[in-house]
Amino acid sequence: MERVVGPLAAGLLVLLALLGLIGTAIRDPRPHDIPVGLVGPAQAVQPMTDALAQKAPAVFKFTTYDTEGAARAALDRRDVDGVVIVGPTGSHIVVAGAAGDTSTTVIESVFGAALSAQGQQVPVEVVHPFASGDAHGLILFFLVLATLVSTLVVQAVLLARAANARAASWLGVNAVWAVLAGAAGVGAAAWIANSYDAAALVPMGALVALTAFAAGAFVAGFTRLLGPAGLGLSALVIILLDLISSGGPAGGTILPDVYRWMSPWMPAGQLNSALRGTLYFGGEGVAFPVLVISAWLAVGLLLVIISDFVRRPVAESAAAPAA
Repeated sequence: MERVVGPLAAGLLVLLALLGLIGTAIRDPRPHDIPVGLVGPAQAVQPMTDALAQKAPAVFKFTTYDTEGAARAALDRRDVDGVVIVGPTGSHIVVAGAAGDTSTTVIESVFGAALSAQGQQVPVEVVHPFASGDAHGLILFFLVLATLVSTLVVQAVLLARAANARAASWLGVNAVWAVLAGAAGVGAAAWIANSYDAAALVPMGALVALTAFAAGAFVAGFTRLLGPAGLGLSALVIILLDLISSGGPAGGTILPDVYRWMSPWMPAGQLNSALRGTLYFGGEGVAFPVLVISAWLAVGLLLVIISDFVRRPVAESAAAPAA
């Protein structure tokens, strides 16, 4: 009976966990806090922002700039995803294409409609666009997904074949894997897209390698401490919760509060953001993702070190009767 009930209970638990976590994240997706820059006289801009605050509360986060140049500089720094310029001779919208389809589409549609209602023609300019071979950033996101899932597979194989290996061996395998993941993952993504800037490939590979090493160390630490249960627990965090809180290709702005608050501190969304910053924004906005991913690496290394001290007495006591 135990042999039958165990697998069924495990499958049911995973089924309900997946539906519960993913279902609550996508049940009612709505954009939140999309950063928008505004340029124009207060008497023209204020009524528009007041109306949006009533009709679409919490959808936008506004920053006002004195000049269009200052607003465009903020767009280049990734401080905002789009800029709305309202002037006496006409208005126009500038969006950063690589900020993501969700943000740019909402900005274009909402502000385009608001300004068109005033009888204005509203041209839209796209800067920092996605590469032609990856027009929606999907390949970059699936590079993130593939990195995390394949790293989990490496840990599962280590558990099956080298469960009693020392911590240094696990970390050595993870370090080699991280280099391979960075080179092979970015190389494959660049080959598929066939339009990435070659100068960005090396730093992109370094970002993927850092994330693979961080995720691998985190999973290795839990796995060495708790065995198969640790592998499952860490997979729940580093794969399921991590990918859900990233919001996928749409980004975290569409998620409910709990996932949106979690998103900045999880590696998947930060790796995706860092890859976009490296490839499309000249490295802007990469420092914080690197800091977050490095923190995950530090936690993982600490867990691996602790596991070595916890496992050593157990191994020694098991070997004592044989001696």
